[in-house]
Amino acid sequence: MTIARSAVATDERFLTCVGMWRARERLTLPVTNTPSGKAPTTYPSSPRTARRAVWGSLVGTSLESYDFYVFAYFSAIFSGKLFFPELDPTAQAIGAFSILAVSYVVRPIGAAIFGNLGDRIGRRRTLLITISIMGIATGAIGLLPTYVTIGLAAPLILTLLRLVQGLSLGGEWGGSILVAVEQVQPKRRGFFAALPQLGSPIGTILTAALFLILPAVLSPADLSNWGWRLPFLLAFPLLAVSLYLRLAITETPVFAALVVKDKRERIPVLAAIRRHPVAIVVAVGAALLGIGSYSLMNTYTITYGVVTLGFSYQDLLVATTIGSLLQLVTIPLFGLLANKIGSARVVAIGAAGTLVIAFPMYFLLQFATFPILVATMIIGGILPTLAWAGLGGLMADIFGGAIRYSALSIAYSLAAVISGLIPLITTALSAATNGAWWHPGIVLGILSLVTLVAAIVASRWRRPVDELVAEPEAERAPVPA
Repeated sequence: MTIARSAVATDERFLTCVGMWRARERLTLPVTNTPSGKAPTTYPSSPRTARRAVWGSLVGTSLESYDFYVFAYFSAIFSGKLFFPELDPTAQAIGAFSILAVSYVVRPIGAAIFGNLGDRIGRRRTLLITISIMGIATGAIGLLPTYVTIGLAAPLILTLLRLVQGLSLGGEWGGSILVAVEQVQPKRRGFFAALPQLGSPIGTILTAALFLILPAVLSPADLSNWGWRLPFLLAFPLLAVSLYLRLAITETPVFAALVVKDKRERIPVLAAIRRHPVAIVVAVGAALLGIGSYSLMNTYTITYGVVTLGFSYQDLLVATTIGSLLQLVTIPLFGLLANKIGSARVVAIGAAGTLVIAFPMYFLLQFATFPILVATMIIGGILPTLAWAGLGGLMADIFGGAIRYSALSIAYSLAAVISGLIPLITTALSAATNGAWWHPGIVLGILSLVTLVAAIVASRWRRPVDELVAEPEAERAPVPA
């Protein structure tokens, strides 16, 4: 009896401590605990919880992509003239693309900061921070005076705002993927990891639509004077929608289990780098094509298509929009395919296919007709989209719950750093080859080859690294090989 009373008292003190800790941390944990008080070992069965998490993730990745593409189009069309007016056109393009690349350089710092927070204080709370910083910084660009008004301070402030964007983006993608995939069983992870990736085509469509509509309703003078600000200012209402949806998300069961069982790492980002450097390198390689192909085709190819091939900006924006609309259908389908054959295999198929069509695609672009342009954008978009759709599931399969936010954020941000340099590298390659038609194909082919090798290695992972602290038990389910 004494032993029994002692055990009950101990349990009561433990539960009291857990309750006090939860109140202090203000975690919004899903109701998945068993009556015995043990940590959850199954995912919530409520479809509503999973749908709400996906919507919150999707809106966030859409805003992230919108911010990126708005500035990418802005860099290609307006940035050089507004912020580097005293330079020649080539120098203007280099200056604009350099500022675009700045946000990528600081992404690993943001990944370390917010990845660490995501594995310590929770996925939901960290995402609320990152989306707020990103939306405010993007909207602030729309309020920024140009070089004519404040001189050299204009490009300096623009660069500072891009740095802030880059820091927040370093922690945004990994969290958006996790609040979706950590709500479901691993066998459904491929589909739920693909859905937040819809944010990329949605962001592209919104951006392209704005840059198609604005020239139609504004004169060139008005567009250069103040019309370019409107896409950036739109970030403020989009931020309000994102915050509304993300406030409705509950914390993931995986993180809740880590809290209850006290399995969180003290410094998750260091644990991920120190223990699993090979896994991070594989994840970086797997991400290169999905991120880099967008940077190549939606940034460099726009300038290349106008300056070298003679297309209009409107033609290129329409072609890009058509390809993005198709992705709204293909990404979920590729997610379902990932459920069946594994996310790593989906990425590998996309990389192999892109490697095959890299040079033929840019060869056909030399025959400057609009139907050929649309066809190449569609074909050149579908295959890299396979790699993009499977990327989140591939990374979630590799890394365990205790370091997953940090590892995903670090790998994605490092791949983004490389991808951010692609317009500059391709421009330099164009100068070195005297504008040879095949020079963009070299870049796309290298990205495809690296991702193909990484995806093959990832497909052989049987279970997540750091599996001893992966929670719940379902996380230890074998990955399809």
